[in-house]
Amino acid sequence: MSIRVFVAAGLALASLAASAQSLKPGLWDITSKTQGGQMEQAQAEMRKQMAAMPPEQRKMMEDMLAKQGVKMGTGAGGMVMQICMTKEMTERNEIPMGNSDCKTTSQSRSGSTMKFAFACGNPPSSGEGEYTMLGSDAYKSRMTLKTVIAGKPDTMTMEGSGKWLAADCGSVKPLAVPKK
Repeated sequence: MSIRVFVAAGLALASLAASAQSLKPGLWDITSKTQGGQMEQAQAEMRKQMAAMPPEQRKMMEDMLAKQGVKMGTGAGGMVMQICMTKEMTERNEIPMGNSDCKTTSQSRSGSTMKFAFACGNPPSSGEGEYTMLGSDAYKSRMTLKTVIAGKPDTMTMEGSGKWLAADCGSVKPLAVPKK
């Protein structure tokens, strides 16, 4: 199981939330908890492996992710990522999804809640869900994702939240936003 799958799913949560309402630029904590299928098992295994890594190896992995604009850690039963959103990203209401071939296929909004559906090409996956904005500095979400892991179909549910931490991103660099 690749760390890329976790990062892409978490960033997809953040990306779609940004289009629902203008978010504050700066450092964000994105928390996601996965339930179901191979992904939940892989996430638990990944937490175990990260905890068992020698400090030098863990630092090397953290540095590699930081170069891509992601600071990652483990939370209570889920994953916690820190991402940096620039003023330009929030003004355009977009955050990189971590997987450039993911596209929103439908989206509707009622008040502070947005419903959406999306599809990705690599790995082949699709999903739907909803976000509820809790102001410009927080949101909560729920998403169902259908994908293929190691050649086998898999379905999972992700519950997530985003929380603005600070205007200054510190050492967390913004992810590159693909030009449209």
